[in-house]
Amino acid sequence: QVQLVESGGGLVQAGGSLRLSCATSGRSRNVNGWFRRAPGKDREFVAAVSWSGTTTYYADSVKGRFTISRDSAKNTVYLQMNSLKPEDTAVYYCAAGPPYYSSTRWPAESLYDYWGQGTQVTVSS
Repeated sequence: QVQLVESGGGLVQAGGSLRLSCATSGRSRNVNGWFRRAPGKDREFVAAVSWSGTTTYYADSVKGRFTISRDSAKNTVYLQMNSLKPEDTAVYYCAAGPPYYSSTRWPAESLYDYWGQGTQVTVSS
């Protein structure tokens, strides 16, 4: 069992920054991903990080603006979001999956077996 609790969402102006946190408990080694669902759209992959924190993978739409990281001592995964755009508005979900898949598979939702409840991010223009 893995429990995931997201926090850090909110309302920010375009060009601003937010940092999302995902507190994890349970299975000690996971690949952790962030996904998002914008209004009227399917959920999409944003970023993922290996269980060791040494490997990351990003969607093209956020590359260079978002940074995913983990603090293993705090059992927390972060998503630092800079230069936010109105199109980043969505509910953001943290997810956990088994650690043994290659990074090329991390964008697949089916890889993840645990999900958080989501946190709303709204970017105003």
